[in-house]
Amino acid sequence: MRIGQGYDAHRFAADRRLVLGGVEIEHDLGMAAHSDGDVLIHALCDALLGAAGQGDIGRHFPDNSADFKDIDSRILLRRVVELLHGMGLRVHNVDTTIVAQAPKLAPHIPTMRERLAADLQIGESHVNIKATTTEKMGFAGRGEGIASYAVVLLDE
Repeated sequence: MRIGQGYDAHRFAADRRLVLGGVEIEHDLGMAAHSDGDVLIHALCDALLGAAGQGDIGRHFPDNSADFKDIDSRILLRRVVELLHGMGLRVHNVDTTIVAQAPKLAPHIPTMRERLAADLQIGESHVNIKATTTEKMGFAGRGEGIASYAVVLLDE
């Protein structure tokens, strides 16, 4: 078994969509990013790549490449899973946390779990997503952006 952890954060920006866990969420601001800015999937990709000893998301999908401009992060996640399978690795389970003062994320978590489980090719019971605030402390608490953490376990 292999374990990996990941982290990502993006600041809010006007005229951008807010996408988390592959789900578009109604909000007045989106994420400033080269891709769609899905911090949950980016943290998850980093955790998966780290567990496999394959660097990080920037190494595989550089933010200066036009190929990845505004790309759906679910495509990146599926490519990471393909890489892992090619190495003889399978995702056992994932545990994630989204840090955001707003918007409320609880209503969207079941759909996020469903989509991530499909992309990871595992059962929904092996995907955990939590959302928390920082009680108005730090950049997330001030409403400047969103962060996400991920921990994964891979089977060899």
